[in-house]
Amino acid sequence: MKISSYVEEIARIEIQNKLIKLIKGIKNLQLNYKKKKKKKIVSTENLTLLSQFVKPYESPNILAEFIAGQLKTRVSFQKAMQKAIKLTEQVDTKGIQIQISRSINKKEIARVDWIRKDRVPLQNNRAKIDYCSYTVRTIHGDWSFTH
Repeated sequence: MKISSYVEEIARIEIQNKLIKLIKGIKNLQLNYKKKKKKKIVSTENLTLLSQFVKPYESPNILAEFIAGQLKTRVSFQKAMQKAIKLTEQVDTKGIQIQISRSINKKEIARVDWIRKDRVPLQNNRAKIDYCSYTVRTIHGDWSFTH
């Protein structure tokens, strides 16, 4: 499952006195949001609807885009996994497992590395697990990882 990233298009978001402005990216985007209702941003020009997440690193899709951005900027994959785990600790998740498989320079031997923090019930049908798979192409080869 590959999700197109709109994170690379947005340069900076400023929040000033209950008014959200998108400085670069989608033009003419403003919203006066209320505290108790769901916060949404509506573009008048492109009719694009974006949601503002209260806890963004709780979603595995956003974490996958974060790790992909780290790998594209040539951060080592172990540090990228550690940063992702630190971000999920701030959200109070029950557990996380990240698995990265890579094929360097298109060789036949592929490497698989994984890291797990806290408990991850993989054999229980009642457990609610958020799952995401993502693939990144770098100059060193293809990287695919799952959450």
